[in-house]
Amino acid sequence: MLYFRLQHIYFVALYGLFFPDSKSRNEEIMAFDGVTIACVISELKKELIGGRLYKIAQPENDELLFTCKGSNGQFRLAMSASASLPFLYLTDQNKPSPMTAPNFCMVLRKHIANGRIVKIYQPHMERIIHFDIEHLDEMGDLCQKTLIVELMGKHSNIIFYDDQNMIIDSIKHISGMVSSVREVLPGREYFIPNTQDKEDPLTVSREEIHRVLTAASRPVFKAIYGSFTGISPCIAHEVCYRAGVDADKPSGELTEVEMDAVCSIFLQIMKDVKEGSFVPNVVYENNQPAEYAAVRLTSYADDKVVLYDSMSELIEHYYAEKNIVTRIRQRSVDLRRVVQTAMERNVKKYDLQVKQLEDTQKREKYRIYGELLNTYGYGAAEGAKSLEALNYYTNEMITIPLDPTLTAGENAKKYFDKYQKLKRTYEALTTLTQETKEEIEHLASISTALDIAQKEEDLVQIKEELIESGYIRRKGGTKRVKITSKPFHYISSDGFDIYVGKNNYQNEELTFKFATGNDWWFHAKGMPGSHVIVKTNGAEMTDRAYEEAGRLAAYYSQAKGQEKIEIDYTQKKNVKKPNGSKPGFVVYYTNYSLVIDSDISGLQLVKE
Repeated sequence: MLYFRLQHIYFVALYGLFFPDSKSRNEEIMAFDGVTIACVISELKKELIGGRLYKIAQPENDELLFTCKGSNGQFRLAMSASASLPFLYLTDQNKPSPMTAPNFCMVLRKHIANGRIVKIYQPHMERIIHFDIEHLDEMGDLCQKTLIVELMGKHSNIIFYDDQNMIIDSIKHISGMVSSVREVLPGREYFIPNTQDKEDPLTVSREEIHRVLTAASRPVFKAIYGSFTGISPCIAHEVCYRAGVDADKPSGELTEVEMDAVCSIFLQIMKDVKEGSFVPNVVYENNQPAEYAAVRLTSYADDKVVLYDSMSELIEHYYAEKNIVTRIRQRSVDLRRVVQTAMERNVKKYDLQVKQLEDTQKREKYRIYGELLNTYGYGAAEGAKSLEALNYYTNEMITIPLDPTLTAGENAKKYFDKYQKLKRTYEALTTLTQETKEEIEHLASISTALDIAQKEEDLVQIKEELIESGYIRRKGGTKRVKITSKPFHYISSDGFDIYVGKNNYQNEELTFKFATGNDWWFHAKGMPGSHVIVKTNGAEMTDRAYEEAGRLAAYYSQAKGQEKIEIDYTQKKNVKKPNGSKPGFVVYYTNYSLVIDSDISGLQLVKE
């Protein structure tokens, strides 16, 4: 069986999968809503009030990391004003910082280094967190400044202002050219822009909820999150579910019983928020996080919900993966563009070659015409435009078109010439089409490697492959870079070492240099993906180890997230590399297959 034996139609589908439109490429990020922020703040107050800012770092352009010392020990506070992934949570993890601290970081160090956090609060359920910090100024006098974290999607920012509400600096400078609502610049007054006329859900009464929802003409869940500050569609749906109301029903058409139920549930959730009664939980669908909230999402089955001890732990776990993907995607934009351009060019070339190849299919007809004319041409009348003859290959009569100005022999020669020309074209196109197909497969595998990449060094190795393949020109005088990226290393539940290649070079290294003959090799069937090697060391593989290796092969493939993925597996000794083939491409003629999902949550990843 040949690895990557694909049909023409696959390439069209493949192109769409790897290079979708910009709308589908950007995943919808779950809401960091007002309720989530209220939950985070309740945790921050317990650990940070009275604590001092021991260290201030800015590991990314839009990210801060504070180290705080308090009565309960040392804590790290991570926050980001990223447009795609804004966040704030407590963490145990540290991050390397640039050698030279950015200006905003230096400003914070100047003013509030060793400052004491005296107050943390959220105004009116907004997606905003205030940190009031006391510190000594240059004269030794006690003064107070405020750090504000605004978690508002693309409008997210971290702003630092004094006790007169004057902005000292911000992690993002927003001029009047960018926003007509509010300038965020040093020397400007800070205020919360009132761009939406929404009610504060923490102070609203039952009567006010009733009035707002009755007046709205939208589906009830939209009326809820569109009318009250800090309420996400997720929370709005939960309110409707608990109340036993169809979320899509127009809010103005609710019965008195339904309206009373909605009001009661809404007020109960807000009561839990005010009392700090939170249940951080994540909902999983198809082994991927589908939603999270600070209140229990009862609309989902228990087996799909994972509970967390703290919202910080939940957010860190969820956003860590999202943050890696987002930042690597930002840094791989140029590489993806190179791959996309080459893919577009090769798909067009392949389409043209296939069409030209189809046109050569009539070559055999011309050969038969020539042979039959040599056999029966004596019967053709002078100046005849056709000849009826018996096709001895099919035993059927056929009509052979003739050029009346030529003899039968000359017509035969004409047909043989056409045949020879089309035959040469066919032979050349067969080779060229196969080469183009392999090029598309190669580019698809590189695109998959870009999706798998988690670190800068992973991208370095992929870039090197693009250079070696001629897609990127190596800058004059530069040498091959040192490769530090290594394959993933997992430990199976039964103690087997499992290795996963991150790109074609690593795939080839794992299969042909690292693995021995009796080790087992796994790969998603008929699609780009990683080579997965299970080191047996002479031991008998368990059924569980086969399944876990299969899940890894599914997870690190183009089919990640699907419920049923076919995996081919065989011993390494059965895997061969064709002469002259692209990196990572193999053939195997003896294999087993299994169908499995891509859930690897139970597997242990060994840190490099």
